[in-house]
Amino acid sequence: MKAAESIAEKYLQHVGHKLVEFEPDGNVTPDFLVNKRIAVEVRRLNQNHEDDFGNTRGLEETAIPLVQRFERLLKSLGPSVNEETWFAAIDFSRPMEPWAILRPKLEAVLSSFRLDPLRKERTVQVSESVELDLIRASKDHGCTFILGGYSDGDSGGWVMSEVERNLRICIADKEKKVAPHRHKYSEWWLLLVDYIDYGMEEEDRIVFKESVMPNIQHSFDKIIFVNPLDYRCGFEV
Repeated sequence: MKAAESIAEKYLQHVGHKLVEFEPDGNVTPDFLVNKRIAVEVRRLNQNHEDDFGNTRGLEETAIPLVQRFERLLKSLGPSVNEETWFAAIDFSRPMEPWAILRPKLEAVLSSFRLDPLRKERTVQVSESVELDLIRASKDHGCTFILGGYSDGDSGGWVMSEVERNLRICIADKEKKVAPHRHKYSEWWLLLVDYIDYGMEEEDRIVFKESVMPNIQHSFDKIIFVNPLDYRCGFEV
């Protein structure tokens, strides 16, 4: 059971459903069957990026591997020089070059900086979509570079609009998945573990229900938003 499914199970039990079965038909939709009649599909509600071919991917699917690879590169560049350690922060947006192309560019910039006797804090444009901020640390950490953070240029935006945009993506994805199986059960719910607005504040929920949901067409009998930080915090539309 994935993390989102575990949160969903706890929420369903918390709101009083006594019989919550995980994958009642095996490793196919639905994710849960409630009270022997309600099919529940579960998905993370996260920020997504759409490429030039119309394919969508969660932002973290790109960001996490990139940052992990970048941190490994930093560690590989050797010990500190003249007892100096530098924070290297990476700022990026999509589309990005493949890591096999981007890595040598990053390494060249960092290696050149490391050997520069006149090292100063600076921002370096590595490629069209990637830049580095190099800032000296207050003490020597024994290595030339340590990760100073990252900034994903495709994340953020007004939270409510991001929820709406990514909700449409989730609905389209799940409706396509459910379609061949819809005849099995009379009622279908979509439960979203909300990593964008974390279940929303009460005043935002009112606005969302009144102003956003009427503009979104879907075939689910109910859509549920659950806060991943507290499975007891959720609401239905």
